[in-house]
Parts: sequence; structure tokens; C-alpha cells
Amino acid sequence: MAALTHRVGTCAPVASQKRVAPRVAFKPVAQLNNAAGQAAGASGAAARSGVVSKAAAVEAPAAAAPKARKSEYELYTFNTWLFGEERRGTLDTELATVLSSISVACKQIAAAVGRAGISSLTGVAGTGENVQGEEQKKLDVISNDIFSLCLRNCGRTGVIASEEEENPIGVEETTSGNYIVVFDPLDGSSNIDAGISVGSIFGVYSPAEECIVDMDDPEKTLASCITNVCQPGKNLLAAGYVLYSSCTILVLTIGDGVYGFTLDPYVGEFVLTHDRIQIPEKGKIYAFNEGNYELWDDATRSYIDSLKKPELWDGKPYSARYIGSLVGDFHRTLLYGGIYGYPGDKKNANGKLRLLYECAPMSMIAEQAGGLGSTGTERVMDIVPTKVHQRVPLFVGSPAEVRYLESFTKKAQA
Repeated sequence: MAALTHRVGTCAPVASQKRVAPRVAFKPVAQLNNAAGQAAGASGAAARSGVVSKAAAVEAPAAAAPKARKSEYELYTFNTWLFGEERRGTLDTELATVLSSISVACKQIAAAVGRAGISSLTGVAGTGENVQGEEQKKLDVISNDIFSLCLRNCGRTGVIASEEEENPIGVEETTSGNYIVVFDPLDGSSNIDAGISVGSIFGVYSPAEECIVDMDDPEKTLASCITNVCQPGKNLLAAGYVLYSSCTILVLTIGDGVYGFTLDPYVGEFVLTHDRIQIPEKGKIYAFNEGNYELWDDATRSYIDSLKKPELWDGKPYSARYIGSLVGDFHRTLLYGGIYGYPGDKKNANGKLRLLYECAPMSMIAEQAGGLGSTGTERVMDIVPTKVHQRVPLFVGSPAEVRYLESFTKKAQA
């Protein structure tokens, strides 16, 4: 059946919240190791033969660890993680199917990004500006099409909303699930021609009861379905991003910690490489576009000025690192600590980052890794969008660094 598209510009507040992602800081866990390295004490061929039984005897941690590898050729892939025993009872198979389809889309986008220069995919698309008032790159259009098609074809999505589209789209050919998926198909695409890191960002919301299609009035029901895209970030069931750089990394949370999967180009699968990522409590790196310094308010300028004063930081000021790609800057912040910020300014009072597609998913990931996501005065995850493409200021990263930023911005608001 053909897809039915509905155009809605604003959204009503959501009456009920399906699931709240817990704001929990998880204990750090080392990256995934070979099972033989995890087995205690034994050495030699005889000991290695019993590694599986010994590993099973070890007391299990609070979160189920991946099974011991039975062979050096066994890979703990993204799909194994999604559909394996460890996720049973905590991850619905319908949602797992949606996430699996997203990983397929990102593999295709990774291939397109890697061959952009060779395949003449650099430069502008010639389609004019998108709904954000930004000139679309060729890969913006291609990535959006790839994402949309994969989500439609998985048969588990009821509504999809893209940063590149003016309005959400109701998917009538869904078979079950009816999940709401929001995404920025290619963040930082202005960097493509220079070969700098770019990425994809996504979030998944629970289907609303109002999304059950009434065949007597499908137009009205699907329109109501689309308005339910505008949910606060604390309703997210899953959030993630994919970084296309020297390697392709998928980072995901389903509300029980943050996990990283690296694409193995030889087998074409995402493999678990970062088990329960934990952001450092503090960090000495800040990522702000200081070209806008004179446009910022006094509180933000005072905060940035304080980071540069050696006397405040034992003789060594903070380091500035800014890529201009949210996914790239955020990924570094997640691993090394520090803070990423895109404040409002005189030209853009609420900054330029979109709440639904960028700020809320990244804030969920940060919180699940033990960090914080803030507008400077309130928690990003608590904001209920009133428009599909609503923008908000974003400060996200290590908890100590975000709180320090808030000590300036909240004081100015008092």
C-alpha cells in the first residue's frame, strides 16, 4: 500500500508518557575483552579448553556481560547484542528490528561517505535550501532517502521525522510496532568536501494509542499520530548516533547504559567494542564555536573567559577543540570528558541545534553514560517540544563541567 504523507507544523503536548529513560550514572566497565583473557588464573592448552565453564562460574555483574566466545572467529555483533539472551525481557523484538534497520541504513551511508569524492557525491545537490534554511549537500539528500527507506521497509515504524523534511511522515504500510523515529541523517555535512568527520543521529519513541488507524477516518487519525512526534526526551526508548570517520562507530543506549559498536569492513558488521561507556566526571576540553563570541550573552562569555585563566586551573587552562560536527565533537567529549556547547546568541536566540533530532538524543546518551545535557537553565530531557523543528541551546558533557557552566547561566537568570 502506498505511503500516506501528512503535513503538520506544530505539535500538541503529549498527554501520557510511555516510558521514562532513567537518569542513572553507571559504573565504568572495561571495554570488551577476549573471553580467554577474562578467565581467571589458568594457562596453557588444558586451561584454555575450560575457559567457558570457568567464565560461567564467575559471579555475574549487575548487567549481563556478553557470552564467552567459543571460537576466535565468533563476533559479538550488533544484531547478536540486540536479539541475544542478554536483551530478552528488556528489549522488545519489534524495537530491536527498528534499531537493526537503522544500523543497515548507517552501513549504506558509511559506504556513500567513504566514496563521496570518487563517486562525485561532494558539493551541493542543487535542490535549494532545506526546511532549516541550509543548502542541501548531495549526501544530505542521499542519506535522508536511505534512512527513510530502511525505516519504511522494516515494517515497524508508524511515523518518521527527519531534519531534512518539513513535516513528519505517517507510514501506512507498517505491519506492527508503529514506533516513532526521529533522525538527522547526516549531521555536519558541510564538512564532507574536506573529509572531516560527519555522523547520523536518531531517537525512537513509543507508539501512542492514538496511532491506531481508524479506517473510517484515517486522515484524522494519522494526523493525530504525527502530532505525537513532539514528545520530551525523557520519553525516548532508544537514542544513538553513528560516527563516520577513520572508522565507523555506532553508539547506542536503550536506557540501561551506553554501548559502542565498530563497523568491521571485512565482514560488514558492527561489532561490540565499547561495553558500557562512562563519561569522565570532569574534563579539560571545551568545544564551542568561539567565532560567535561577540554574539553571546555576558554569562556565556564570562564562562569561556574563566576556562582560559591558568590561575583557576592549577596553571593549565582548558583546551579548545571544535570540529563543527556535533557527532564528532560529542563522541570525543563522551570518551575523554569535557563539555560541548552551542549557546543561543544575538542572531539565534535558541541556538541552531534541533531539540528532537539532536539535543534530546544526545542528552539521553550523555545521561546514560553518567553525564548531563542542559540548556544552561533546564534539563534538555524535560522539554516538551511545541514545534517539530524547535531549537534549543545545548550544553552537554561531563557532569562537573555542565554544572560549572550552569553556575554562570543560572546566576544571570536569577
